[in-house]
Amino acid sequence: MNLSERDAIVLKSLAFYGYHGVMPEEGTVGCRFSLDVVCGMDLTRAARTDDVEDTISYELIFKTVQAAFSERRFKLMEALAQHIIDRLFATYADIDWISIRVAKPEAPIPVVTGEFAVQLVRHRPS
Repeated sequence: MNLSERDAIVLKSLAFYGYHGVMPEEGTVGCRFSLDVVCGMDLTRAARTDDVEDTISYELIFKTVQAAFSERRFKLMEALAQHIIDRLFATYADIDWISIRVAKPEAPIPVVTGEFAVQLVRHRPS
């Protein structure tokens, strides 16, 4: 079974302004980032009970992502994505796997349209 066929909480097209990047101007001027975060977990109980106590509130996941995104500067989107994953695993024991896509639609590269992104998929460490 692939990840798209499993239960998950999905936060898509989150937009943040940040100062991540290799170029010096990215650390001072900053730019916009777009994140898609998929947190895989068994949602059977929540689906049957209709009780928020049987799931993880997407608002709490968002607040965790937001805090991890802005607490320090990273040169690489890969490192930023891993930092967010580590924070989510540390905060929510029910998450089994995470897929995160971090995009920089306005990277300082002369391109008319498009975006540059990384995607990481991690399973909870044993």
